[in-house]
Amino acid sequence: MTSALEAQVIRKVTLRIIPFVMLLYFMNFLDRVNAGFAALSMNKALGLTPTMFGLGGTLFTVGYFLFEVPSNLLLQKIGARIWIARVMVTWGLVSAAFAFATGPNSFYVLRLLLGFAEAGFFPGIILYLGFWFPSRQRAMAVAMFMAAAPISGVIGSLVSGLLMQTPHFAGLANWQWLFIAEGAPTVLLGFLVPAVLSNSPDKAPWLAAEERAWLVSRLEAERAETKRAPHHVGGWLRALRDPRVLILSIVYTGASTGSFTMAYWGPTIIRQYGFSPLEVGILNGIPNIVAVIGMVLWARHSDRTRERPWHVVLPCLLACGGMLLGANLPTALGVVLALILVNTGTGSAKPPLWAMPSLFLSGPASAAGLAAINAIGGLGSSIGPFAVGWFKTHTGSYQGGLYVMAALLVISAFGTLLVRRAVPRAAVAEA
Repeated sequence: MTSALEAQVIRKVTLRIIPFVMLLYFMNFLDRVNAGFAALSMNKALGLTPTMFGLGGTLFTVGYFLFEVPSNLLLQKIGARIWIARVMVTWGLVSAAFAFATGPNSFYVLRLLLGFAEAGFFPGIILYLGFWFPSRQRAMAVAMFMAAAPISGVIGSLVSGLLMQTPHFAGLANWQWLFIAEGAPTVLLGFLVPAVLSNSPDKAPWLAAEERAWLVSRLEAERAETKRAPHHVGGWLRALRDPRVLILSIVYTGASTGSFTMAYWGPTIIRQYGFSPLEVGILNGIPNIVAVIGMVLWARHSDRTRERPWHVVLPCLLACGGMLLGANLPTALGVVLALILVNTGTGSAKPPLWAMPSLFLSGPASAAGLAAINAIGGLGSSIGPFAVGWFKTHTGSYQGGLYVMAALLVISAFGTLLVRRAVPRAAVAEA
């Protein structure tokens, strides 16, 4: 009976929460990387060099870094319904405002503001999923949520490619309509958040009393077990000083650098081989289809085997191989194959990675730790977009930037093994 009730509750929670947060992340990822497609004509219109455009990617991560931890702490205090709605409305407005950028300085300011606006969304959703899914289903829940990123890469690439082929209309260029068309829906979704999401299981009217009781009891038992463990961290300040949080931040740097940089620069790299914007969209979307399948299957295997660290290490090395392939096979086919390996590797590494902090963090420490990992990792990922732009400007090739990202992915793999040594093996198996 317990097994049947568990399956019933998890199915109901999954159907209620996962599709909606996937839609939110779909728009989050789309609004974050649509500058890559807009750049096909925006850079010339605004007078942006490759280095300037790469700096825009860096400034986004700076704004993201500065407000990440405060945002997640506020989410835990205020509640996910209100705070996530606020995040979405503000980032949608800023994203649409890119249509009215007039030069490099306004582009820089908007990229910084976009980072401020989006800060807290991703770690906030990871924290929120921990309020609803027991540990044995958590990596799969994270994988389904994060699958929205590669799905966004598929659909968003096609939509963005089509929008970039539209003629001037109402005095606005194609890249300006791109930002408006992809920013406005985010604002509308923000107003729907309070009606769809409940802050916690005990406040969910769509669960039956028996279902609420089981889920609350299960999650409280897991939190109590975590608090009893000798490696447990409960205070948010202690979480920020914990070396495991710092190491996981470095691990996440490599994974996020690979995915963010290739999403940011991918369309431009493909375009250099003479493809139209629509063809760029198709070629940029294909790797994301493979990434979705790989991410979900890998997370399911991680949950089934109850193993996390090696499920992070191996995908990081796969993505590293993709970077090296892209650097040494400078053809359209080489770029697409590299994107497949990078997107699949970085995407598959993240769900098991995000399941690891729950081994030693709970309460405010979990909110602060998750935000710190995402913030520091996101700030570190600013290396990628800038490095690619710098090498392209000074050497005429993307090769040097891809080597930098390959090295970061190797560091991520070794960092994961350090965390594995720093946490008792029994605890790792329980994640």
